Amino acid sequence: MTLAVAAAALMASCVTQKQMTYVSNAQPETADSINANYQVQSELTVRIGDALTIYVSALDPEAVVPYNLPAVVYATPGSTTLSTTPALQYYTVDENGDIEFPVLGKLHVAGLKRNEVESMIKEKLEVQVLNPQVHTHIVNARVSVLGEVNRPGSIPMTSGRMTLLDALASAGDLTVYGRRDNVLVTREVNGKLEMARLNIRDANIFTSPYFFLQQNDVVYVSPNKVRAVSSANASLWLSMVSTVASAATVIVTVVNSARAK
Repeated sequence: MTLAVAAAALMASCVTQKQMTYVSNAQPETADSINANYQVQSELTVRIGDALTIYVSALDPEAVVPYNLPAVVYATPGSTTLSTTPALQYYTVDENGDIEFPVLGKLHVAGLKRNEVESMIKEKLEVQVLNPQVHTHIVNARVSVLGEVNRPGSIPMTSGRMTLLDALASAGDLTVYGRRDNVLVTREVNGKLEMARLNIRDANIFTSPYFFLQQNDVVYVSPNKVRAVSSANASLWLSMVSTVASAATVIVTVVNSARAK
């Protein structure tokens, strides 16, 4: 066990501070050049397969009842008893990019920002409801973070937007074995897979179109060479060290015995 700990410490020490530092080339004077190409993404774009909750409110609550369909939620799986927890029905964007909304019928929402969906529905409701307010949420918006992070898993996009650094922070940051210069982001766009490898040690990451993540993105942090060595050869390396140590012990014992005679 002592040898294993020592080996792990030795290999981890091979990772330099420079390799672990984020945006190491960032300087105050580089901000202007970054800002010239920095595009803030404040809202997610609705995609095919997204599940939306849409809540309509107004001064007259009775006037908006037909537009707020409650979801049927059972207390336990297989039970016929309904839960007392209120919930809204959600609308799944079909393969044509449409949802079927109460009273208004079919609405095309794919490709729109969340606030654009709200504006479209509000405009249609204004001929029927006095001063309607519309609130939309993409309930299944999340990203997955895998690889050399401390807490890999699926992360909900509760705030409506998420940067790559936000996602890594939510995953507990990179481990000492994670490559800061080789973070892979995969994304589905119009039914086709896109991917990019990002270097979070470089300040230019802020201008990448993959810096602001989109729903269903997958972030993978590649392992460095130290991890590759420790994973593939650690047991062999420790076995060799143990063998050499045992041989050295035998030699020392024999030499000491010969001297004693």
